[in-house]
Amino acid sequence: MKVTVDEGKCCGAGTCVMLAPDVFDQRDDDGIVILLDETPAEAHHAIVREAASVCPGVAISVSEDA
Repeated sequence: MKVTVDEGKCCGAGTCVMLAPDVFDQRDDDGIVILLDETPAEAHHAIVREAASVCPGVAISVSEDA
C-alpha cells in the first residue's frame, strides 16, 4: 500500500488523524494533514482505507500497488 495526500484539498477536519494517528498528523498552524508514513504496515491498511473513504476533502489517496 502507498498513501499520498493532496494538501490543497485538505480542509483540516482531522478525521484521518483520529482514525490513524500512526500514519497521519496535522500541522499546528492550519490543521492541514501531514503524512507520517506513506507505506504503512499491513496492520494499518484497513484503517487507512477508512480514513481515505471518510476524508471530507477527498485529500487522501491509497494505491494498493506498492
